[in-house]
Amino acid sequence: MTTAHQHLASFIETITAERGVAANTVDGYTRDLEDFLSHLRANACVLTDITPAQITTYLRGQAEQGLGPASRARRLSAIRQFMKYLVAETILDENPAFAVAGPKRERALPKTLSVVEVDKLIVASETMIDAASGKDRARAIRFHCLLELLYATGMRVTELVSLPRNVLRGDTRLLTIKGKGGRERQLPLSGPARSAINRYLGLTPDGAPDPNTPVAKQSKWLFPSSSAEGHLTRQRFAQDLKELARTAGIAPERVSPHILRHAFASHLLDRGADLRAVQQLLGHADISTTEIYTHVLEERLKKLVNEHHPLATR
Repeated sequence: MTTAHQHLASFIETITAERGVAANTVDGYTRDLEDFLSHLRANACVLTDITPAQITTYLRGQAEQGLGPASRARRLSAIRQFMKYLVAETILDENPAFAVAGPKRERALPKTLSVVEVDKLIVASETMIDAASGKDRARAIRFHCLLELLYATGMRVTELVSLPRNVLRGDTRLLTIKGKGGRERQLPLSGPARSAINRYLGLTPDGAPDPNTPVAKQSKWLFPSSSAEGHLTRQRFAQDLKELARTAGIAPERVSPHILRHAFASHLLDRGADLRAVQQLLGHADISTTEIYTHVLEERLKKLVNEHHPLATR
């Protein structure tokens, strides 16, 4: 009679040979399923008679032992794949794991930066302009423009670097862009962002050419480059942003275009902005995506109370 561990060995051999599963994945499946089979043996459960309730009991026990939602979801996935194999081999009539609901995974809070830290980045980029000359100064002016635009609008980095040149036509206080799914939205421009654009394009505040400022070369893109796309790549901008973080005294791993997008949204909500308005500015199709930022504010309030309320430590 074939034992449960022999069935497991056959399953591992099958996914290794036929599916080309990576070695780390195979090791993970093996550890997870051996633990599950040990649980069945300890509770006198027979593999061929396994029920959804027994799988649920196993996962509940794992949670009580401190295994996190992500790890439990991975184990359930391994069990489902193993049961699916047993059904294919006619060892089981149906897959009992399909009836088991996966654990709810806690939504990770978005990483963000404080207003002071964003200010440090902006000041550092201004300093780079003052210290540079020639082509280096032109690049520093372009980078500063990108930084101001990103923090002023909360655009996705792909939306930012691929802005068309004609996006500046019309009202200079607004940008009309197309985001995910071709959805169009309008983004107000702050005074500093408009000034950064003027300097980048070689214009004075009144829109006249400034002979002391490099003019962006003519292109259909606002931020052209020699890349295959014809515009600055998001990877290059992200690299430059991390270099700026080092200059500003901020850990580079804490700074990215997406984290600045998070900062934009968090700082707006922190100052009383309406959640629906922030949703529209970010270009989220579903407000539930935007609601994650309210959790950031909740965590800040909890920290504030715990650190400063006189009764918090009692």
